Amino acid sequence: MNKHEYELIIIGAGPAGITAAIYAARKSMDFMVLTMNIGGQVSFSSEIENYTGFQYITGEELTEKFRSHLEKYKFDLFLERAVKVEFEDGIFKVRTEDSDYLGRTVIVATGRRPRKLNVPGEEKLKNRGVTYCVTCDGPLFEGLDVAVIGGGNSGLEAALQLVKIANSVKLIEIAPQLRADKVLIDKLKDSSNVEILTNTKVLEIIGDNVVAGIKVLMGDQKVTLPVQGVFVEIGSTPNSDVVDFVEKNPWGEIIVNCRCETSFSGLFAAGDVTNVPEKQIVVAAGEGCKAALSAFKYLQRLT
Repeated sequence: MNKHEYELIIIGAGPAGITAAIYAARKSMDFMVLTMNIGGQVSFSSEIENYTGFQYITGEELTEKFRSHLEKYKFDLFLERAVKVEFEDGIFKVRTEDSDYLGRTVIVATGRRPRKLNVPGEEKLKNRGVTYCVTCDGPLFEGLDVAVIGGGNSGLEAALQLVKIANSVKLIEIAPQLRADKVLIDKLKDSSNVEILTNTKVLEIIGDNVVAGIKVLMGDQKVTLPVQGVFVEIGSTPNSDVVDFVEKNPWGEIIVNCRCETSFSGLFAAGDVTNVPEKQIVVAAGEGCKAALSAFKYLQRLT
């Protein structure tokens, strides 16, 4: 066990965790960051056009800017996966596979992971036409033919965004009918460049270096649909299993208030792992700022 007792342990180094670290450093807090990588989901984004200050930047470039900003400050960074957060004798203990770390406060900024189709070609063509965020990547497919996988609210909301951008949109749902709210279904049906395909299962995403189409099973017939973009909108899962003694909503998101406080005193959460609406880079960064400042004020009240 690492016997040093930190004022703050930040778990995760996506936009929320990185911003929390920057603010913790500027407050001269004694803190550490525990993460498997720098950038989180940002590093998997091909092109970003909605992050304040950058009209256009790739996910890789933004990740490097995050890393460069972090390197201005001195703090402990451990490239390990947090397995469990515990609390005993007034101190938080964050366990990894190799060690334990002690802290007076903790910020959980572990983000979330998109649910995948798990079909051939998906992993190979990720960020080469396969994407999991229409808000992030939708404008890159202007004038192209695209498919949206998922007939729930997120799928229809993605399709409604894309009908204004893409040449055509194929909405694919494996069930016999769409699962989204009726108001969304009605709006989508009013769009002239949308084809809704129910009872349709995606079998494979095809293409050499970029997406060229998808193979689907429509009823009992196999069909190849020519598209240049595939938006997987079958939901995402918050990485909240690391802590089991805070209140979560039915989707597993950690519930926080406007100060990023959880139901357990001294434990804060920020970014996509929480119930804060709109899972966006700029939102996560702002929440990371609030979480660090809240942790700092919490410690001030204890002294």
